[in-house]
Amino acid sequence: MDNISHFTFFLSELKESMSVKHTYFALSLVVYLIIILLNVTLIVTILLEKALHEPMYIFLCNLCINGLFGTAGFYPKFMYDLISDTHVISYNGCFLQFFVIYTSAVCDITTLTVMAYDRYVAICRPLDYHSVMTNKTVVKLLLFSWLLPACSGAVALLLTKRLSLCGSHIDKLYCDNLSMVRLSCESTIANNIYGYFVIIVYVSLVIFIICSYSRLITASIKSTESKTKFMHTCVPHLLSLISLITALIFDSMYARYGSRDFPQSLRNFFALEFLIIPPLFNPLIYGLKLTEVRKRVLRAVKVKVIDPLYNVKKM
Repeated sequence: MDNISHFTFFLSELKESMSVKHTYFALSLVVYLIIILLNVTLIVTILLEKALHEPMYIFLCNLCINGLFGTAGFYPKFMYDLISDTHVISYNGCFLQFFVIYTSAVCDITTLTVMAYDRYVAICRPLDYHSVMTNKTVVKLLLFSWLLPACSGAVALLLTKRLSLCGSHIDKLYCDNLSMVRLSCESTIANNIYGYFVIIVYVSLVIFIICSYSRLITASIKSTESKTKFMHTCVPHLLSLISLITALIFDSMYARYGSRDFPQSLRNFFALEFLIIPPLFNPLIYGLKLTEVRKRVLRAVKVKVIDPLYNVKKM
């Protein structure tokens, strides 16, 4: 394309009346605000409470930050499209959206991998925990959880950006790499090989998580203390992993093998599930299941909301 800087992509749109789109806009706004509220609440609670400045809670804070990062790449543009007549996005804007959403999705996997390692050391090697999970190790694990997704996303972006495009319609509500590659006029062998390589890397991380939790389950059976620790700290991780993997499998299977014979609403659900369920699900299950987090969140709500109201009534 000669004038690539002015090139725009056309995103798929909801085939609904304007009144229905306004309803979707209101629902999307509510969901997005709830995602922000839940994740920010956990982040602020963990940052302000010194008792929560431990590796497990720091990694949880990172998971919530990533949830905000990924949804910021989707919801504002999606809500704007719902009240707009045209569903277009600039060339560079499309690549930026793809990079943010892709990085966020795989960062969830790397963060859950780090959290699984942390729980493995805490339960299977409790005496070595503080010597292994030092501040330096925590920083390295945090860098790993962000740099691997960012680097893999950057390579995918560069491989796609070098392609000449012969189309402009993306059959999704947001930009993703596979949809853009399908618009290419030239060979995409390098992109396909790299795509399978990335899949192998992240599937390996998922296998590592599963193996870690298999060891944890075996260890927890042997002692009541380990069993209690597993139930309180590892069950939320497993639920998050199941939620994320299910959502990503739906999206990947639809993206690669999806059929136009499916109803449009079902196709949209498959495409959006991992942008809705995990960001909502993660802060809820961690906030409800992890006792220390739940106690401090409830205490903060009581101090900041209930006590002022009580004082007003007394006056």
